[in-house]
Amino acid sequence: MSDVKDDLICVGALAGSYGVRGEVRLKSFCAIPEEIEDYSPLLSEDGKTKYMLALTRAVKNGFAARIVGVETKEQGDALKGVKLYAPRDMLPMLPDDEFYHADLIGLSVFDTGGTLLGQVKAVQNYGADDLLEIHGPGLAATVLLPFTLAAVPTVDLAQGRIIADPPEGLF
Repeated sequence: MSDVKDDLICVGALAGSYGVRGEVRLKSFCAIPEEIEDYSPLLSEDGKTKYMLALTRAVKNGFAARIVGVETKEQGDALKGVKLYAPRDMLPMLPDDEFYHADLIGLSVFDTGGTLLGQVKAVQNYGADDLLEIHGPGLAATVLLPFTLAAVPTVDLAQGRIIADPPEGLF
């Protein structure tokens, strides 16, 4: 039986209330941000809570939205930090060279000579390209590997591994 969490992809997060009439501030992680509304109802991480939402307008760093059952500023604030998930089968199929972050987390990273470098702990983006956050027993600190074709020529989801050609001196 597959784990519910494996079938869910994080598509957004709530950032508290917006105004005093029950609207919430919503951050979308979708490639086309407003498409998050198309996946409603969205789910909690465990898949047990549903959030029926409708975008009301764009605001700085996201959207204002209404969620069924949220009528007050206090109810909106109570949802701050809640991550929103959509079932994988509702999301579009990706081209061969694109990946959902959730699929990369936990993959083993090997160099081109077959030496294990570590595992992907997270995928970060500070405004430019995505960075794979690599950690492992042989690393003194977390390493941020650029997720570019030059630095990561192979992602093999079926084998659960990434082949990396990191820039000189990174590891």
